[in-house]
Formats: sequence, structure tokens, C-alpha cells
Amino acid sequence: MYIATLGPSGNNHELIAKRYLTRRGSGKGSVTLFTQFEDAFQALLAGQASHVLQCTAHPAHSDCVGRYMHRVFPVDTFIAGSKPLALIAQRAITQPTQVALQPATRYYTDLTEYIEIIEAPTTVAVAEGLLAGRYEAGICAAEVLEQAPNQLRLMQSLGPALDTWVMFATTPLPASSSLRLEADT
Repeated sequence: MYIATLGPSGNNHELIAKRYLTRRGSGKGSVTLFTQFEDAFQALLAGQASHVLQCTAHPAHSDCVGRYMHRVFPVDTFIAGSKPLALIAQRAITQPTQVALQPATRYYTDLTEYIEIIEAPTTVAVAEGLLAGRYEAGICAAEVLEQAPNQLRLMQSLGPALDTWVMFATTPLPASSSLRLEADT
């Protein structure tokens, strides 16, 4: 099994793809990361990947379902937890006024006290910005605290997000699959 999914390395798409290979793919195969889902789906259509993994919360999900209809098919779906997330701030800033986030995480906690909300493409980018000192606060994987305990502090633990994930392939499931819920005829 060769899974194409969204990068960068260290994000939840990679985490869940590797978890999928271990639990449902006999641990064999590989994960290739792409900067855009369109490239991952093109790799699938070109035979360079056997599957594409996508979180349904990703803003590109509905566009990809429509764009690749009749050529790419959902073949598995499941619920999986992300890395534990947290609202993290620079230790030197008592009351941060800006917060960085990946748009899907916008409502994970109350952000009304922040004057400026900065959108980042991924939670990995938020973590990198916090570590570089570009952001006063941000929502990202809690594990970033371990990388800079003297620089960053925990403001609020958010835990893992439970998301619905879809695995795509170029061959549809048979009508008899238990994953299919067809209309009565």
C-alpha cells in the first residue's frame, strides 16, 4: 500500500497514514507527502500511489470529491484522533494579543481575548512560528512544548481532535461492501 497525503512531515495526515499502514495495511507500504491534495490525487491517477488519505475537515475535501468524481472513489472511512493539541504562548509575554492557528482549529477554544488571529497553513507551521518567535500564541501539537520549555508555556490543553478520515483509490468498492449504504430499489 502506497499512501499519498498532505505534508509537511510531522502533521496529522502523516501520523494517521502511518497509523493506518500499521493497523490496516499489515505495516507494509509507504507514505508520500504532498504540499497540495491535487498533487496527491494526480499521483494516485498516475499510478504513483495506491491510495490517498484525506481528513474530511480539510478545506480541500469537498473540492477533491467533486474534481475526481468517477475517477477516484472512497474505499474506507474511519475516525481517528490527532496529536494532542494545545494553546501555547511565548513565556515572555504575559497577555498575548495575537494567536496563530490553522483554520480548522479556530473554534477549539474561546479566542475572543485575542485582537489578531493569524491563519497558518498547518499546525506544524504554527509550531514553527512559535519556536521562531513570530507568534505570541498559537494552537498546535502540545509536543512542541518539549522542544522549548524555557521559551513556551501551556495556556490550555485541548487534547486530540477526533476527525473523520477517508481513504481513496481508483477502484470503487463493490455494491456488496458493508461500507456502502445504497438506496432501496
